Amino acid sequence: MAQAKTLTASELEQVLRFTQSTKHAIRNRALLAITNFGGLRAGEVSALRVCDVCDAQMRVKSEIRLLPEYTKGKHARTVFVSEKLKGELQAYANTLKVKDPKQAFFYTQKNPKRGFTPNSLVLLFKELYKDAGISGASSHSGRRSFITNLANQGIGVRVLASLAGHRSITVTQKYIDVNDDMKRKAVELV
Repeated sequence: MAQAKTLTASELEQVLRFTQSTKHAIRNRALLAITNFGGLRAGEVSALRVCDVCDAQMRVKSEIRLLPEYTKGKHARTVFVSEKLKGELQAYANTLKVKDPKQAFFYTQKNPKRGFTPNSLVLLFKELYKDAGISGASSHSGRRSFITNLANQGIGVRVLASLAGHRSITVTQKYIDVNDDMKRKAVELV
């Protein structure tokens, strides 16, 4: 199976712009943000509850604790929320009508309490990227882009593995797409 496409900055901007024309524009933008700026998997995103992301006053937290049952490897981890991601999530949180803090953060009209299933999120991401004209992108593209972009900024593979929730740096290294910009920066160090 081919790896998910890593997005360029212009492709990410293209799909974020496209979301403005979608029915659930703010939610869809927040979904793209949490994968591209937080590195979460679709299954992790679908597991999030309001109380995981927001405090009692509905302010987005600086750290999101992923419980073991949320993660692929069943190991808890902390997602550090950048100011950019916090802004996107807060814009979405401001639209929520929360009756129960344990309800899904990313709700669906069909099932507001449970929200998306991992599979329904995978399908939504595929549709968003396709309709935005981004070929080869999938729900995992945001995660791969998150890791590659940090690697491009010189973040070490051990930090990347920890942020991604990988137990092995070998797995993390497979996520990093080497690109011409990385190579240009590298040769300028000599």
